[in-house]
Amino acid sequence: MMLVKKFCPCDNLVIERLVMSNTLVYLLDGKIYINLTNRCTNDCIFCLRKDKSDVKGQELWLDNENSTAADVIKQFETFETTKEIIFCGYGEPMMKLDILKEVAKYIKEKYPDTKIRVNTNGHANFVYKRNVVPELKGLVDEFSVSLNGSTKEEYNELSQPKFDEAYDEMKKFIKACSGEGISVVASVVEGYKGKHLDLEKCEKISKDLGAKFRVREWIPAGY
Repeated sequence: MMLVKKFCPCDNLVIERLVMSNTLVYLLDGKIYINLTNRCTNDCIFCLRKDKSDVKGQELWLDNENSTAADVIKQFETFETTKEIIFCGYGEPMMKLDILKEVAKYIKEKYPDTKIRVNTNGHANFVYKRNVVPELKGLVDEFSVSLNGSTKEEYNELSQPKFDEAYDEMKKFIKACSGEGISVVASVVEGYKGKHLDLEKCEKISKDLGAKFRVREWIPAGY
């Protein structure tokens, strides 16, 4: 156990706390989650990491961004595998695309019946300046993409993206997934501090892009 000081990009504060080690793999609701990075192209106002550094006592603020696929796999193998494995943590998992692909390939080869889902903000094609979706076919069974708004203005208010084209890029990513025949769900966070979205319009946008639609109720206290 060691005392570390960590810069929190959400509110420009230096947070001092005890950290055991990098948590790259953790359990939530009986499923394995993989926490690859704390980097993200959004700064969502409802994000859990604004208020806490853990999920059910599992520290998700990483000590560094230097972990390899081998590091992830080493932690993964300490868990009993579950029917579904989700790439989702305190950052955007697609920011570590090569590691994600390597870990997903390992899981598919060793546990072929296990479903792999990636929770993403849908900005990967913008980040890498290419369509990365075909590279993930056969590795990822489903993408859950944060739609979070029926308009660019609504999306920007909730998601606080770090580049102007974020809303359109996210929708293009959803369409790219459906175009490759990969299951894709467009999700929205509903009810943040009494804010309500136009769910009918969000659902129509999702269907027009070839995605299923999911409403996630805001959890005030987090996990």
